[in-house]
Amino acid sequence: MSAVAVLTKAPDPISRAGLDSYLRAVPGVTLVADRPADQRCTVVQLADAVSSDLLREARELVLDPRIRLVLIVERLREDELIDVAASGISHLLLRHEVTPARLLRAVHGAHSGSSSLPPGLLNQLLDRIGRVQQGAENAESAPRRGQPLEEREIAVLRLVAEGCDTAEIGARLGYSERWVKNVLHRLTSRLNLRNRTHALAYAMRRGLL
Repeated sequence: MSAVAVLTKAPDPISRAGLDSYLRAVPGVTLVADRPADQRCTVVQLADAVSSDLLREARELVLDPRIRLVLIVERLREDELIDVAASGISHLLLRHEVTPARLLRAVHGAHSGSSSLPPGLLNQLLDRIGRVQQGAENAESAPRRGQPLEEREIAVLRLVAEGCDTAEIGARLGYSERWVKNVLHRLTSRLNLRNRTHALAYAMRRGLL
């Protein structure tokens, strides 16, 4: 694997120095002092908790298409998952679960454009989606109009919400894995979404799932 440019951020200089020291022991990483002007950069943000300031800064960072964001957080409430997904954070790690191998996968995954949550948090997000779906089914409301998603996009996102990967989605819908990836790519590009987790958050907030 080629080395990934990594810029660290932390709430205080001592924490940042510790994060830098940890990352120097991770292969495939080159620490940089500032955002490079001519190449992609993965920002690794260390935080105690998710705050409005952190989420605002994350949204501002990812406006630059060369920036990917990995968040290492001490604690995270279930009700913050949607906001994290919508902020553009590519990979999220819980601090007590961080190992060099996991951090390396997150850094390189973010660099390559993928996104992920820890399995436990992903399950919480999917459970939350399920509860919203159940509430939508039970609620008495007028039919939705002007949905911004096509039926095939909704079908794909529903399977993403069930935890299916692209190969499983293709098999269940009767299409190729490439077709599924193209649908997700067109969806995220058209609506200016950052990744499939952000797409789930978008669809859930609008009652489309």
